[in-house]
Amino acid sequence: MAGSHDDWTCVNSSNETLHPSAESTPEASDSGTTTATRRRRLPLIAGLAAGALVLAGGAATAYETARKSVTLDVDGQTQTLQTFSGSVAGLLDAQGVEVGERDSVTPGTDAALRDGSQVVVRSGHQLTVDVDGQQDDVWVTALDAEEALRGLDARGSDVSLVASRSGDRASLPLQLDANQPVAVVADGTTTVVDDGSVGLDAILQGLGLTVDKDDHVFVESQAAKTEGDPAVRIVIERVDTKKVTKKVAVDHKSRTEQDADRYADLGSKVTQEGKDGERTLTYRVTTVDGDVVAKKKLSDKVTTKPVTEIVVEGTKARPEPEPEPEPEPATTSSSSSSSGSSSSGSSSGSSSGTSLGSAPAGVWADLAQCESGGNPATNTGNGYYGLYQFSLQTWQALGGSGLPSENSAAEQTRIAKKLQAQSGWGQWPGCAAKLGLL
Repeated sequence: MAGSHDDWTCVNSSNETLHPSAESTPEASDSGTTTATRRRRLPLIAGLAAGALVLAGGAATAYETARKSVTLDVDGQTQTLQTFSGSVAGLLDAQGVEVGERDSVTPGTDAALRDGSQVVVRSGHQLTVDVDGQQDDVWVTALDAEEALRGLDARGSDVSLVASRSGDRASLPLQLDANQPVAVVADGTTTVVDDGSVGLDAILQGLGLTVDKDDHVFVESQAAKTEGDPAVRIVIERVDTKKVTKKVAVDHKSRTEQDADRYADLGSKVTQEGKDGERTLTYRVTTVDGDVVAKKKLSDKVTTKPVTEIVVEGTKARPEPEPEPEPEPATTSSSSSSSGSSSSGSSSGSSSGTSLGSAPAGVWADLAQCESGGNPATNTGNGYYGLYQFSLQTWQALGGSGLPSENSAAEQTRIAKKLQAQSGWGQWPGCAAKLGLL
C-alpha cells in the first residue's frame, strides 16, 4: 500500500498503540505477518466507517423526502398534516376518513401525494329539488346550499331546494351559506340572518317561525345587490286546506193545469205559489299565502227542494144569460084591482121569502148592483163572494160549486133566488131595506 511508516498509527487488538520504531527490532520481523495483517486491515476498517457515514446520510435524505406537508379539507374542516403516505388513499386511511360511493375526493384516491398537496373531501347529500314546478331527488357534494344552487342553476332552470319535513320541523342536510348571511321570507316580511352557516331548522327557531305539516319551505338563490348581501333565501309558503260550502238558489218551475169545472172567462188563477229551492255545494279549497291554487268539488246536493207554481185555467163555457121576462099587458081597473090584491099578496109572499123568483127580474139586478157593484167575480177578501156576496158556507149549502165568484152571473142569481125562497130578503138586510124589499 503506498505511504511511509511515519504517516499512520494502528490500534491492536489489545488497544496498544504501535509505533514505527518497533518494526526495526528482530522481534518485529518475526511478527511480520501479524504486523502486515494489521496494516492491511486498517484501510478496510476505514472504508467501513466511511460507508456507514454515507448510509446514514442517505437515510436522513430519504426520510426527509418521504415526509410531506399536505392540507386536508373534509366538508370545510381544514387542517395541515405531516404525513409519510404516498397516495391520497393512504392519507385518508391514516386519518380515519371513510369515503362513500356518493362522496367526492379531489384529487382522486389513487393520486400520489407530494409536499404541499391539497386534498378536498365532500360528503354526498341527497336533496329534493324543485325545477320549474317539478320535484325530483338528486345527489350533490356541495359544501353548502349556496354552492349546490349555483351548480343547479347552471342548468338554466328555475331551481329551488325543498326542505325535508318531520312534523312541524323543516331541515336540509347542508348548511345554508358558509360565508354569507341568508334572507328569510315569511308572512309578507323579509328578515336577514347574519350567520348563514347554521342549519335551516336553527334559523327558523331563532326567528320564532313555526311551520305546520302543510306549509312549503324552499331554499333558493337570489341576486345580491351589493357585496355581502345574502345570495340565498329561505321562502316559507303558508298552505291552508279547508272545506268551503256555498249556497246556490234553485229556480222553481211553473205548471199550468186545465180545470173543466172552471169557466174559461174567469181567466187563470194560481192555486200553488212557487218557491225557489236551495243547492249546497262543498269544495276542498287550497290556498298558498291566501291565494287559491286548487279547488275540488266534494259534493253537490239540493238541500231545499223548489216548489212548483201551479196555475189553473178554466175550460168550461159559460151559458148564455137568461132573457129578461116580458112586461105584463095592461088590464081593466077591476082586474087591476084584482091584480093589485094579487100583487099585494105576492109582495107579502116575497117579503116572507116563500115564493121563488116572485120579485121582478130587475130587482135582482138592483140587488146585485147594491151588493157588489154588479161584478160577478167580486172577491174582496172579507169572506163574501160574487154578485150577492155569498159566504162560502151558505153557497155550498145551497149546492153551489167552487167559489161563488168563479161561477156565472146566471148561476149566482139562481142560487140567490133559491136562498130568498128559503129565507127571505133578510139575507141581504142592508140592500133589501134600501130597495124597499123589507
